[in-house]
Amino acid sequence: MLLYFLGTGAGRPSLTRNVAAAALQLPEPTREVWLFDCGEGTQHQLLSSPFSLQKIARIFITHLHGDHIFGLPGLLGSRSFLTAEAELAVYGPPGIERFIREALTVSGTHLRYPLTVEEIEPGQRLCLDSWSITTALLDHALPSYGYRIDEPARPGRLRVEELQKLNIPPGPIYGRLKQGETVVLDDGSVLHGPDFVDPPIPGRSIVILGDTRYCRAAVELALGADLLVHEATFAAELADNAAAYHHSTTVQGAQVAAEAGAEKLILTHISSRYRPEDYDALLAQARAVFPNTILAEDHLHVEIPKRKS
Repeated sequence: MLLYFLGTGAGRPSLTRNVAAAALQLPEPTREVWLFDCGEGTQHQLLSSPFSLQKIARIFITHLHGDHIFGLPGLLGSRSFLTAEAELAVYGPPGIERFIREALTVSGTHLRYPLTVEEIEPGQRLCLDSWSITTALLDHALPSYGYRIDEPARPGRLRVEELQKLNIPPGPIYGRLKQGETVVLDDGSVLHGPDFVDPPIPGRSIVILGDTRYCRAAVELALGADLLVHEATFAAELADNAAAYHHSTTVQGAQVAAEAGAEKLILTHISSRYRPEDYDALLAQARAVFPNTILAEDHLHVEIPKRKS
């Protein structure tokens, strides 16, 4: 599973950071790409990424501020030049359907592929091909969502050593037992699959937050997550600015990760007031609270390894 940052800036694009967008590539067998937010210029960023427009199957919008949605009409239109068959679904807060429909209608944009738009409510849980997507309402000037993406659990390890003690050779029986089936042997013995399989291995959890102040909803959504993506528009010393503009600081993002017991934190949505020479100081502020922190930059890509148990 790969998370790829297409835009990591706040409010407006700069020479070094485009505005908000990130792509999550699911593992085999589908390797679908899910896009989270779509600020202006996202499709240009995609041209320098490993992903094509037609491979994007779902788009999740955190909130309706322009730096998170102004790239959406153009991306939807460009995708139509590439495919007439690959379906696309867009999810987001109330108002997203009106924004898309009016932008396409006024611009005379015709989509050849099937598009569905679903407006979702805070706390709503989506089940998408055995993946679970949970939403939470954050603390921002507009309704802003966080998304928790939970991978389905994998079957536990087949306890081969126990089967070998029973003189059962490798073969189709092993596969049936691993799937939880009951197998009757030639001598009449009955083997129950669950008796020979370790407990299921939990899937990975990724939490991607929209713009927000520090809030308990973010902590609760991120509990035990393998990866948390949190905004850090301001440095720690500008906490008053962050509160006034409904944003977070580097330290506040780190506090959420620490309180949630997350495994890794990636800070994004960095104000254009900060230059590359400032990044080490921003990162140090967060790492003082939560050491396993990365400061995102455009085209950063991070693998999320499978859990071993």
